Amino acid sequence: MVVIMQGCYFETGKLKKFPISVQRGSKSVPKNGHILLSIIKKQKTIVYEKSLYEFQYLLLVRIVTRKSMKRNIQIEALVQIPLEKQQIELVERKCLGHPDSMADGIAESISRALCKEYLEEFGAVLHHNTDQGEIVAGESNPKFGGGKVIRPIFILIDGRATKRFNDVSIPTDAIAVEATRNYLRTHFKTLNMERDVIMDCRLGTGSTDLRDVFKPDNGRVPRANDTSFGVGHAPFSDVENIIKNVSDFIDDKLRLKYPAIGQDIKIMGLRDGTTITLTVACAIVDRYCADIQQYTEYMEILKEQIGRVAKKSTKRNVVVHLNTGDNIKNESIYLTVTGTSAEMGDDGSVGRGNRCNGLITPNRPMSMEATSGKNPINHVGKIYNLLSTQIATDCVEQVEGIEEMYVRLLSQIGKPIDRPLVASVQVLPAEGVKLQKIQGEINAIVDNWLENVTDITQKVIRGELKTF
Repeated sequence: MVVIMQGCYFETGKLKKFPISVQRGSKSVPKNGHILLSIIKKQKTIVYEKSLYEFQYLLLVRIVTRKSMKRNIQIEALVQIPLEKQQIELVERKCLGHPDSMADGIAESISRALCKEYLEEFGAVLHHNTDQGEIVAGESNPKFGGGKVIRPIFILIDGRATKRFNDVSIPTDAIAVEATRNYLRTHFKTLNMERDVIMDCRLGTGSTDLRDVFKPDNGRVPRANDTSFGVGHAPFSDVENIIKNVSDFIDDKLRLKYPAIGQDIKIMGLRDGTTITLTVACAIVDRYCADIQQYTEYMEILKEQIGRVAKKSTKRNVVVHLNTGDNIKNESIYLTVTGTSAEMGDDGSVGRGNRCNGLITPNRPMSMEATSGKNPINHVGKIYNLLSTQIATDCVEQVEGIEEMYVRLLSQIGKPIDRPLVASVQVLPAEGVKLQKIQGEINAIVDNWLENVTDITQKVIRGELKTF
């Protein structure tokens, strides 16, 4: 039997390729022709044949070097006014308690719980997508000192999950309900899980063709489940940084001191020239608020603290407006029983709020894909949005001379996710910097991330990356 393959050998310290035909059992070995996996990995070649053929003294592996399988990475210079120098910029964030963000958080917590179950039981993440959840508003009667939820918030859990594998049944619905309750208990301390929330789980199974695309392929890179794109940018502008910093400060520090501050907060930022105006809507929890005077005191605290945090991120003038819909005289104010508007009149859906960087940025390119709840193995609507953002961030941090960067990754269904149809990188070089001088560094970072695309999957499963 004659096996014809492409091999490689080391000669004077350099990796070379050679076409070779070897008779099975032959003892003739090309000079310096021993091939070891350690050498192959060290040279960062890509192993395309999992099975290794050993002929007495010779180990043959079909390899393709990165150079011969070059990815379609397109880098171009942008000619435009930098965002920070444009007259108008708008940025928005829907914080944890906004109904849209509640739906995102629940969807992602379910996906992570399913990943954990699949890994523990079968050693691999099975097909699922839980990105279709809904929050249906209830009805409440808030009042100073503590009101009541009259009709509970309704949560619909739907999407798709693998419910049976290798003749083993998987309790996906029970896992989803438990994950939802755990998420709500962790992030919404003022919700009474016995009275304020009801839920229904309607997880189905995936379509046959998409499940087939999802199947592991002998340890190779997963294949894209869809023809879609992901978008990311860096660095953040002053307004973007301010809104993220304010949101984190309220969630991590201020609410601990003032539990009356609800989780449902919406921050809208406008930069008009050198003035940044923040319009903030913040729910107040009624049981921690005695009267209208205390309510106004909370508004003053919020205004002062938000302004203080914002000014750490900019030299521009900052103006803060709180709950502009209030009518203090008539006591028509943003008072809630649970800290979220989902208790009365405001519904929520997965993917309708923040993008995966935690913001809504109409001045930037964006994808409309819901990131939360999608499986982290081959759903490019999740992976490429997170990856694009990571690529842009790393390039800006590691390469000098980038004023702005935009990354767009386009997949083709059924194709390996490490080889997008195109990786489009648009760079606005800093003043005096030529793209040609930094293009090589940028290309290397993009190529390295694509080669290690499954790192994103592991970060998502471990909860290291936020999706909204």
